[in-house]
Amino acid sequence: MNERTSNIERPTSNCECNGGIEVRERKYDLEERLLRYSVRIIKLVDTLPNTRVGNHVARQLLRAGTSPYPNHGEAQSAESPKDFIHKLRISLKEFRESQRWIKLIQRVPIVANSNLLDELLNETEELIKIFVTSIKTAGRKK
Repeated sequence: MNERTSNIERPTSNCECNGGIEVRERKYDLEERLLRYSVRIIKLVDTLPNTRVGNHVARQLLRAGTSPYPNHGEAQSAESPKDFIHKLRISLKEFRESQRWIKLIQRVPIVANSNLLDELLNETEELIKIFVTSIKTAGRKK
């Protein structure tokens, strides 16, 4: 007897089919992007000087900049649409805080390579836009 499994019980892939053949390359994976962002934050924090200012900024940026990744995981396991939106808003808040700390690092300046900061700031701004859009979309569906 061959029982079919419902879609709920079967994991879905984020890949395209090309003529019936699955292409295993992901077009967009927010979870992976958030993980890479957290890694970039950690690497930036490690370059900050071991001074009172550097240590203060490092602690704050490390907390805020690595928070969206696990909070996104919490959102994926949300108990309700309201809980889902709440978790996304927490991530958005942490991105905005990270954005401010990165701008402060640029302005002081605490690190020598401002190109890396520009790239990280651009990624932060893109992620803010993604989360704002996701919150609006989820709010409409609620």
